[in-house]
Amino acid sequence: MAATFERGTRPDVGWWIKQGIIGGIIAGIVFAMFEMIVAALMMGAAAFWMPLRMIGAMVLGATALEPTYDLVTAAVTGVLVHLVLAALFGVIFALIVAFVPALASSAAMLITAASVYGLLLWLVNFSLIAPAAGWVWFPNETNPVVQFLAHTFFYGSALGLYLNAVRVSAPTFGRALATT
Repeated sequence: MAATFERGTRPDVGWWIKQGIIGGIIAGIVFAMFEMIVAALMMGAAAFWMPLRMIGAMVLGATALEPTYDLVTAAVTGVLVHLVLAALFGVIFALIVAFVPALASSAAMLITAASVYGLLLWLVNFSLIAPAAGWVWFPNETNPVVQFLAHTFFYGSALGLYLNAVRVSAPTFGRALATT
C-alpha cells in the first residue's frame, strides 16, 4: 500500500516531526556503529571509540581526543551530542519531505532524496560548520571516503529507508490517502 497526498491539503507536520526524530535516531545509531567498526578495522581496536570521542570533543574540547581523557565521559557525551544532532537532522529532512510531497512519491525517490541529504550534511558540516567552529579534527583526522559512505548511505539512506517503511505501512498518514 502506498500513500499519496490530497491536493490542496496541508501535510501533517507533527507526524513528520515524530518520524524524523525516530528515523534520525535510528539512522544516527547505524551511522555511529559503521563509523566505530570502520575506525577499529582501519586503526586497531583501540580506535573503536574515537568517533564518539570526536563528537564529544565538540562540547568537551579537543582534550577529549586524548587517550588520557576519561573514555566514559567522552563517549557518553559523544553519544548524547550525536543522537541529538541525528534527531535534529532527521526532523529537518522530514519537514522538507512534508512540504515537498513529491519526495515521498516512491521508495526510490525518498531513499535517493535522503541519501543526497546525507551527502549534503557531510559537505556542510565538514566544509563550513567544523572549520567555523574550530573543530579541526573533523576534516583533518577523518577519511573522506569513510565520511562520504557514513553520511550518504549509513545516515541518509537509513533515514530514507525508515521514512519509507513508515510511509508505506501507515494506513493513512497526515492528510494522505492510502491507495492500493
